[in-house]
Amino acid sequence: MIAAGIDFGTLSVRVSIFDSKQGRLGSATADYPLFRRNSDPDHATQSHRDHMDALARAMRKAIETSEVDAADIAAIALDTTGSSVIPVGEGLVPLDDYYLWCDHRARREAAEITEAGRAADLEALAWCGGVYSSEWGFSKLLHWLRHNPEKRASLVTALEHCDMAVATLCGIHDPRELPRSICAMGHKWMWNRDLGGLPSEEFLAKVDPLLAGTRAKLGGRYATSATLAGHLCAEWAAKLGLRAGIPIPVGAIDAHWDALGAGVREGDVVNVVGTSTCIMAIARKVDLIPGVCGVVQGSIHPDYYGIEAGLSATGDLFDAIARRAGTHVAMLSRGLERYRAGQTGLLRLAWDNGDRTVLVNPELGGVTLGWNLAHIPQDELFAAIEGTAFHTRIILERMAEHGVAIHRIINAGGIPRKNETLNRVYANVLNKPVLVPEGDVTSLGSAIMALMAAGAFKTIEDAQQALCPPYRTIAPDPQEAAVYATLYPVFQKLYFALGQPGADLGDVLPALRQVAQGGPT
Repeated sequence: MIAAGIDFGTLSVRVSIFDSKQGRLGSATADYPLFRRNSDPDHATQSHRDHMDALARAMRKAIETSEVDAADIAAIALDTTGSSVIPVGEGLVPLDDYYLWCDHRARREAAEITEAGRAADLEALAWCGGVYSSEWGFSKLLHWLRHNPEKRASLVTALEHCDMAVATLCGIHDPRELPRSICAMGHKWMWNRDLGGLPSEEFLAKVDPLLAGTRAKLGGRYATSATLAGHLCAEWAAKLGLRAGIPIPVGAIDAHWDALGAGVREGDVVNVVGTSTCIMAIARKVDLIPGVCGVVQGSIHPDYYGIEAGLSATGDLFDAIARRAGTHVAMLSRGLERYRAGQTGLLRLAWDNGDRTVLVNPELGGVTLGWNLAHIPQDELFAAIEGTAFHTRIILERMAEHGVAIHRIINAGGIPRKNETLNRVYANVLNKPVLVPEGDVTSLGSAIMALMAAGAFKTIEDAQQALCPPYRTIAPDPQEAAVYATLYPVFQKLYFALGQPGADLGDVLPALRQVAQGGPT
C-alpha cells in the first residue's frame, strides 16, 4: 500500500511517498518565505497561501520522483510547526498571516497568563510545566486581539497550522466540523480531557476581557491522530494531482511525528534537532514535570502520554554565528572534528531565542563567557554545540527527576545526520551512547500515520518495525566525558543564576533587552 507523508517545517514542506513494504519511494521539497522585521527580532510570520502553494508543488514533484501512479496513493497525513497560529473569519478564510512558532511578540501576554494561572491555581498550567510560553496559542491569540482591533469582530476562530492545513485539504469551512489536534491543543493551548478541555471562560476573561468568548470559538472535534479528520476534497485533489476521497487523519506537530519516525518507544528520548530542538518521550504513566512544555495524553502516540521539552534555537543559533562570520555553517564546521572537550575556554548559554525549557523565559539572550583576543568564530560555534548539549542535559535531568525513564537517547532531525561533531559532543556531555537513524526520518512519522489511516498496519509499532531505519551508535569517550563532567556544574550554576527571574543575576539579560527596545532603564 502507498501513502504520502507531509511535513511542514519552518522554511519548507517535504512530501515523501512510502510503500508499506518497500519503504520510501521518493520525496520532494518546496520552500516558502519567512517574514521577519529588522526592527523587531520577535516577529516571525508566514502565509497560508504560500504554505499550500508549496504543498502542491512538492506533492507533484514527489509523485514524479517516486514514479508511482498518483491514483495508487491511498492516504495522506501531515504535521506542521507548532504553535503556529492563524486567526480566521467566515468560511475559515485567514484574517492574517500565521504567528509562526518562533514569533515571540506575545511575551507580555504569556507572562500575564502565567500570573493569572498561578493566582487561580490553574491545574492546566501545571500540566504544561507551570509557565505559559510566548510561543503558544493563547498568548499569540491575545496579542493579535490587542493589536488588530479593526479585525476583532470578524474573528470566527483561531487554528493551529496542522488543523488549518488539514481542514483546507478536507474542504471543511464550518468551524463546528473542524478537526482539532490533541497534540497541538494539548501542548500549546492547555487543553486537557480530564480537566474538561480548555481553561474556563471565567479564567480567560480574567486574563483579559478580550479573551471573553474565545473558548466557545475554539470548538470542533478534538481527537488524536488515530482519528480521521476527513477525506481529500475534489478541489485539493486536483491541485495535488491525487485521487479525491482518500482519508486524512487528524494532524500533529512536526517534532512529535518525527519521534514516531525515529522509532520512539517507552524509555527513549528523541532529540529532534533542527532550527530548534524538540525533546520528545512517551510514557504509560508520568508525573507533572515543572518547566517542561507539556505532558499530554495521546499527543505523540495515541496510546501514551506525550512529553515535550526543547531549546528555542539550535540550527538557528548555528546559522546566526556563521552569518555574523560572513560564511555558512557547513564551511565554519570544517575542522570541528579536531576540537576536544572544553578546549576553547568558552562557555555558551544558547538563549539567543529565549529559553523554552526548563525556565520558559523568552526575556533571555545568548551569553558567551571566556572570550580572549585569539578566539575565532569557529570556537564560538563549537562552544554553541557544547552549550546546546549542556542545556539538553539540564532538561533530561529534570525529566528523570520526575519519573521519566531514559534508557536510550536518539538524535533525530536534520542536523544530526550531517553534523557528526554534534553527535559526539552530545554523547560526551550526556555520558550516554547516542543513537542516530541511518536514514532520513523527516516526514516518515506522517507517512506512518497515513498508512495507519489507510489500514496498511494494525499498530504504530508494526509500522515502525517495517519502515524505521536502523541506528548507528556514537559511544561517549571517557576522557571527554570527564572534562564535561567538570564543566557541567559550572554551566548549571550559570544557567539558573542568569536565567531564572528572582535569582541574583536573573534581571541582567531582561534589562538589556528592555533597554535595547527603548524601554525604561
